[in-house]
Amino acid sequence: MHWALVSLAVGCVTIYAVIGLAGIVTGWVPPWGRSRVLRPRLWGTGALLSGAGLSFFMFLGPLGDAQPLHVYLPLAGMGVNFVGLALQMLAQRPGRALALPTTSAS
Repeated sequence: MHWALVSLAVGCVTIYAVIGLAGIVTGWVPPWGRSRVLRPRLWGTGALLSGAGLSFFMFLGPLGDAQPLHVYLPLAGMGVNFVGLALQMLAQRPGRALALPTTSAS
């Protein structure tokens, strides 16, 4: 059963990282997020970081060997995951609004 969970986790993280890499290289975003993402390369960077951090967390934490030296390493992976999620959030926010021209003659 352990091999099934590991292979499922590897598949999910690999797909997430490939989508992030496609966002960085080509600016492609999956259809379900296209309407919200304004900066696709930043979103792809966040997805790639999040996938790397999540895999670091999973394979040194719950799915890895429990060794006393690796107590804080999964937490570092979770921190990288949160940084990637923050970048994805920033990619969805609009940039600075352009000042609209005034209609008055002053």
